[in-house]
Amino acid sequence: MLKRLILGTLALACAMYATSEVNVYSTRHYDTDKKLFKMFEEKTGIKVNVVKAKASALINRIENEGKKSPADILITADAARLYKAKSEGLFQSIKSDILIKNIPAELRDEDNQWFGLTKRSRVAVYKIGSGMEKELSTYEDLANPKFKGTIMVRSSNNEYNQSLLAAIIAHHGEEYALKWAKGIVANMAMEPKGNDRYQVKSVANGIGKIAIANTYYVGKMVDNKDKSQAEAVKKVKIFFPKFENGGTHINISGGGVVKTAPNKENAIKFLEYMASAEAQELFAQGNFEYPVLKGVKTSDLVSSWGSFEEDKISINTLGKNNAQAVKIFDLAGWK
Repeated sequence: MLKRLILGTLALACAMYATSEVNVYSTRHYDTDKKLFKMFEEKTGIKVNVVKAKASALINRIENEGKKSPADILITADAARLYKAKSEGLFQSIKSDILIKNIPAELRDEDNQWFGLTKRSRVAVYKIGSGMEKELSTYEDLANPKFKGTIMVRSSNNEYNQSLLAAIIAHHGEEYALKWAKGIVANMAMEPKGNDRYQVKSVANGIGKIAIANTYYVGKMVDNKDKSQAEAVKKVKIFFPKFENGGTHINISGGGVVKTAPNKENAIKFLEYMASAEAQELFAQGNFEYPVLKGVKTSDLVSSWGSFEEDKISINTLGKNNAQAVKIFDLAGWK
């Protein structure tokens, strides 16, 4: 009888352990993330179930699922999306000494509802031999008429551009931001289309002279199976602009615990692991992103681009300024 009771208890414990899980809704689609999720499973015994889709689709899905949503974690890129998810009441505040210690205040929500997990910078990319490095300086100067017909940049509905303009608003106010956006429109080499890699390829191929793009996209073009990307990136270099009286623009990919998370404790463990040195190193080495944890080295390729001073505008501020940025883009005629 005692033996059967012991065996039954062990079986129940094993079953509970086997079904321990965390459900991650993520907009990210990188092999690095798959490796990290597997490593987390092996370390904790917590199974990671992943649902992938665009940010708007995942946010809508969580809202539609309501209290019955299986989502524990929402991971997405950019301040605007994280701010939107918080504004719609999808996250909850959590207590974690590890996250507070590992993630700088400007890279996490002021109410601890979401946390930056990786960083990327929005930079200027120019063709080697064009001499543009001698002309480039600040983000503000990109609106200078001297750059007329040279700038390649994607559309205003792109969240990365919205956050860049949100930072301009934070530094200089809305009136200046409108003037700046109009200046960029006047300096465009062509009407916006395509993604960041398209902008870089265009500059490499002589269409425009300056591409505005996120750093990690440049990294992903190196050794790419798409030969057009791999060849194009050999022809360009990165320049890190600064804001006047500030640093180089930074944005994040981040995540938070969903308000109705059925596996809250597992979700917190998951975020804590993503902010650990082991995970941060893999983010940096495998996806050409910048770690949020100090002391973790970037990849050799990223390091070869050079160092820069990060702008200290809080990611919270970028999210709060997003609505104004969208309105200003419309007024400026940035399609």
